[in-house]
Amino acid sequence: MKRGRKTDEANNSSSEETSEKESKRHKIADEKAIVAQSPDWGNLLQDIILQVFQYLPLLDRAHASQVCRSWNQVFHMPDLWRCFEFELNQPATSYLRATHPELIKQIIKRHSNHLQYVSFKVVDSSKESAEAACDILSQLVNCSLKTLGLISTARPSFMDLPKSHFISALTVVFVNSKSLSSLKIDDTPVDDPSLKVLVANNSDTLKLLKMSSCPHVSPAGILCVADQCHGLRELALNYHLLSDELLLALSSEKHVRLEHLRIDVVSENPGQTQFHTIQKSSWDAFIKHSPKVNLVMYFFLYEEEFDPFFRYETPVTHLYFGRSVSKDVLGRVGMTCPRLVELVVCANGLRPLDEELIRIAERCKYLSAVGLGECEVSCSAFVEFVKMCGGRLSQLSIMEEVLIPDQKYSLEQIHWEVSKHLGRVWFPDMMPTW
Repeated sequence: MKRGRKTDEANNSSSEETSEKESKRHKIADEKAIVAQSPDWGNLLQDIILQVFQYLPLLDRAHASQVCRSWNQVFHMPDLWRCFEFELNQPATSYLRATHPELIKQIIKRHSNHLQYVSFKVVDSSKESAEAACDILSQLVNCSLKTLGLISTARPSFMDLPKSHFISALTVVFVNSKSLSSLKIDDTPVDDPSLKVLVANNSDTLKLLKMSSCPHVSPAGILCVADQCHGLRELALNYHLLSDELLLALSSEKHVRLEHLRIDVVSENPGQTQFHTIQKSSWDAFIKHSPKVNLVMYFFLYEEEFDPFFRYETPVTHLYFGRSVSKDVLGRVGMTCPRLVELVVCANGLRPLDEELIRIAERCKYLSAVGLGECEVSCSAFVEFVKMCGGRLSQLSIMEEVLIPDQKYSLEQIHWEVSKHLGRVWFPDMMPTW
């Protein structure tokens, strides 16, 4: 009996070992099958890897390039470097991660001739970050840029630099590119002579020039661009550079018809800036020459500084008031802006704008977008305004606090009435969306 029991135990043990080995074999086979079915990331098509890399931040892109030889090849493909943004800041003044200096050196060394759409984003106000941007600009001697943007999210940045240092770096790009079509250089010490260099080398290709808050540029510098760059389609500048002479020059037959003209009307210190009035005849000549132009005006003024504006008919299409604007000025808008397409009022005060809105609805037959915040309108006047404008109001962004209930409508009722006249469901905004 003992011998039979030992034999049974041995057989059971052997059976268990066999079963365990069989289980391991199946497990290994299953793992091999899974591996066989998994994609081979190293053999992905380069076009797919390229698309993925384009969405990655630069540092992550650099890390990914070390995965395998195929990914490293994609990292150095010219198409990956046509569009690039240099982010610059100082660790001591910003928590944001800047473009790594060693990567910048590698990009300049290997890909400067591939760069076409480039922006420099200075995310702090340090002079060192702006100087770093200029140092990179001055190295782009082998590039052929189509788009250049200098963006400073905190002032003064570029304005803190010695003017000669900035101009020298910018001139390198102007002279070597020869094919710039878009230039955005707000808040920089660019000047008239540097604009002449720009025109001399890129007059056949320049289509967009955006240069608000550039105090060293004069109306003569803008006229130089307008005279020579016949392909110019978009122009953005400060109001102090806008003049009757410039508008008349832009209205001559030798100039192309602008599609977009943006004017920033800005005052930092109330009463310190003198604003001139543009004559109606100058606006008329400009619109006759460019009848489809979008005239965009941003106002950042104090209430007492609006006197020179909207005294005559003004062909503005998009109008933004970034600071408080009086009832009187909004009333004049309704009388003098027949081409108005979009109106945004960020603040007005506690005097209802009922009459002003009704007048705008009566006179501005093209109005299709309205935004109101930190002002007051009675619910009845607002419904009447929407009724007069009808379904052409494609954008209607009104803070709930703007609407004042009256005997006819409550806040609970107004969204049904407005929705009926708009032909779509509408609710007031809890926060401004512009």
